[in-house]
Amino acid sequence: MTMCDALGIINFEDSTAAVSGLDDYRPVPAISFMGRYRIIDFILSNMTNSGISQIQVYCKEKPRSLIEHLGTGLHYNINSKRGRLRILYGEKNFTSQIYNHDVANFMLNMQYIEADSQPYVIVAPSYFIYSIDFNEVMRAHLDSKADVTVLYTSTDQAKESFLGCDELNLDKDKRIVSIEKNYGKRKSALISMEAYVMTKKLFIELVKKAAETSALYWFRDILIDSLPELNIKGYSVKGFVECLNTLPAYYRVSMELRDRGLANGLFKPNWPIYTITNDSCPTRYTPDAHACKSVVSNGCIIEGSVEGSVLGRNVTVMKGAIVKNSVLLPGAFIGENVKLDHCVVDKNAIVHHVKALAGTDEEPVYVKRSDRI
Repeated sequence: MTMCDALGIINFEDSTAAVSGLDDYRPVPAISFMGRYRIIDFILSNMTNSGISQIQVYCKEKPRSLIEHLGTGLHYNINSKRGRLRILYGEKNFTSQIYNHDVANFMLNMQYIEADSQPYVIVAPSYFIYSIDFNEVMRAHLDSKADVTVLYTSTDQAKESFLGCDELNLDKDKRIVSIEKNYGKRKSALISMEAYVMTKKLFIELVKKAAETSALYWFRDILIDSLPELNIKGYSVKGFVECLNTLPAYYRVSMELRDRGLANGLFKPNWPIYTITNDSCPTRYTPDAHACKSVVSNGCIIEGSVEGSVLGRNVTVMKGAIVKNSVLLPGAFIGENVKLDHCVVDKNAIVHHVKALAGTDEEPVYVKRSDRI
């Protein structure tokens, strides 16, 4: 394995991101995704597969579920003798949530950043889902002689996807001349993946400059201020890239990845997506059960019908129930003769007495964690 000579920093999501309902109980990185994964598994696996062994994970709030999931990092192939996974968050009470941003958390944990021996940093959030070898990004960064390299993806679905994300404007040399928000006004756009490569020295300088400039500055704000004076270039990422920054986006991407051809762009041979293991029995289908075009995890009991859905571990679908185009998180229980369509059912929720729930692509119905309806 080639070693990427960088400190990996997994940043938390932008202030505008809100996976409504699901993020009431855990931070976005810890949200269950595609049955057996958590959202953070993808960026963390990208880093460890690239040989990055020193990784810092920043958590904005509610760290318990993320700490439980990440553990020591051994299941992400982090060698404890030469590598380390740190989970960091602001160990102070913020007077308002507007002060709880990435720069504030970097400043509160600056001693751990400064103490790391790696000469470069790769900063990336968890809520962008993609597969990439950061060694290739690092080589491109060094060859371009850029001060900062920003990963981006090109899309012709900007009116429906990546809403609220940063949109880049590049010159002919791929230098970034401006950064603005994508409000869905244009069909085509270059979307920043909020992943940055630079020297650790420059990263520390920019974080401290941001803290001195404004108590409300995010790291993206100081990057925008620095566009005229720094050589900040874009790096195009091909293939599957999505952002899970809203509940409709989470639902839409889950539905897209039912397609094996599309999923192959994310789940690649020789590029494993690591997650914590869960030993349980295979899913049991009764003689009357029907399942098609779905992703079904282990430990489920299927007595009814499941079509075009994503089921987490230990989900139960009782006799006569019909689950279509829905996402059921681990431990969900769907009672007899219940009909679900375009729903997101959180962990351990029970849908039994209400016999029909139906949403839309734009507004899927969300059932709260451990709720009984």
